[in-house]
Amino acid sequence: MNNFSIVIHGGAGTLVKGLMTPELEAEYKAALRNARDKGYEVLEKGGSALDAVEVAVKLLEDSPLFNAGKGSVFTNEGTHEMDASIMEGKTLEAGAVSLITGIKNPVSLARDVMEKSYHVFLAGEGAMKFADGLGYEIEDQDYFYDEVRYKQWQGIKDSDNFQLDHSVKKDGKFGTVGAVACDKHGNIAAATSTGGMTNKKWGRVGDSPMVGAGVYANNKTCAVSCTGSGEFFIRGVVAYDVSCLMEHKGMSLEDAAKEVIQKRVLEINGDGGLIAVDAQGNIAMPFNTEGMYRAFKTSKGEKGISIYKS
Repeated sequence: MNNFSIVIHGGAGTLVKGLMTPELEAEYKAALRNARDKGYEVLEKGGSALDAVEVAVKLLEDSPLFNAGKGSVFTNEGTHEMDASIMEGKTLEAGAVSLITGIKNPVSLARDVMEKSYHVFLAGEGAMKFADGLGYEIEDQDYFYDEVRYKQWQGIKDSDNFQLDHSVKKDGKFGTVGAVACDKHGNIAAATSTGGMTNKKWGRVGDSPMVGAGVYANNKTCAVSCTGSGEFFIRGVVAYDVSCLMEHKGMSLEDAAKEVIQKRVLEINGDGGLIAVDAQGNIAMPFNTEGMYRAFKTSKGEKGISIYKS
């Protein structure tokens, strides 16, 4: 039997110890633990990596603590525009959605794009028509309302500024969520979901729904989910870059992931992190910010939940 494992993240950024109350920190850790453990249960019962990452990301989308699904940030127009992607490593099949509104679990719609359409990426009105055709329920705006996100938006809504998620230094928050997993059969998968940037305009799309930038999975190399300054992760084709270093330079998962996050992304002034897994169940969780919400569990008995640098 193959070693199996799951890793999840809830965003990377300026997460400085001491700025968060013990109570809020406990809430974040509980949410991470729940998503990780439910995803791991899928793997433990012989389920697919694809199912495991969807289960984990849906639970993170259902929590108001993270900038995805229920906790999505406000756009310049006071709405919520969400992006998500999912990819499995055996066949390189993938699905993605962008600029969708009212969908409780964008990651599930991304999977439906992969499995129930001839396409990889649907956006905006077309993605919503696709969802309607599948009978998706559209949630009221009240479902996505969060007081903290609303106050973030109120502070900058009449300006040309925007905010990434958890960053004090960079005016805001990085709050993408994601999961990667390796199952008992040695198949791997990745999923990423986000509410984007506070006060974003013009239909801005980050790296999260882009195959190769914010998500990637290939059984020959690795599965990756990214979080950080999306424009830089797009320019660096970060998720695929990890895979590429493994395939063409023979690097290990850990070395490739570290090279991309601690060197290549920094060289273009990008910041953030990623989670990754290979087909042997090895994991990596590098980030170049003060912190990254992350949790992992492996069939070797290893597990952990962290927010800050160790």
